[in-house]
Amino acid sequence: MKTMTPSDLDRIAEAVASAEKTTAGEIVCVLAPEVSDYRETPLAWAAIAALVLPAGALFAGLRPELPARLFGGWTIGHHAALDAAILSALSTYIAVQAVVFVLAALVVSIPPVRRALTPGALKAARVRRAAMEQFLARGLHLTRGRTGVLIFAALAERRVEVIADEGVYQAAPNTVWDEVVADLVAGLKRDAIADGFIAAVARAGHILAAHVPPRPDDRNELSDGLTILPGR
Repeated sequence: MKTMTPSDLDRIAEAVASAEKTTAGEIVCVLAPEVSDYRETPLAWAAIAALVLPAGALFAGLRPELPARLFGGWTIGHHAALDAAILSALSTYIAVQAVVFVLAALVVSIPPVRRALTPGALKAARVRRAAMEQFLARGLHLTRGRTGVLIFAALAERRVEVIADEGVYQAAPNTVWDEVVADLVAGLKRDAIADGFIAAVARAGHILAAHVPPRPDDRNELSDGLTILPGR
């Protein structure tokens, strides 16, 4: 993850404070390097490889006793040893499966490989869950009027979530939040994280100002600064 400088953090906090002057809404920004370690991904791919590759080799004509022959093992040529030959073949097949499982698990455990092989639907679900957890943890559901908006970015997953509380959800159409997502994604694609958040905050501020105008007794209920979650 690109290092966020103190200047970047100050710029984001200033953008949030400026946007909130025009609305009764509250905007909270959260950045996660990665929301999950996806431990099940290496195990799933290792299991698939262990089931498919040895079976595929068998159907391709590779006989189970071939590894033993390659290393100079004895072969059995009489009928009485048929049971021993079957047992040897099965043992070899199981050993190959175990080796394939371990090797596949190690390869898929490499972070870039693991991310690439994790299904998009799983990543989307984990990011959505992490965003909801942050929405509750930051107290957005406790604001007066239920007008909180969370802007959440998960860098490793390359996903953005914008969650508006029910006070905003009822006032503003859902489609407008796609514009906030697009602004943040555009910044992240340029590796300009701070610029992306600032653009998204400004867009969210315009939306909130139009649908949730400020009240005379408004006060800042939540922190304006960007929260950066620890990496996995």
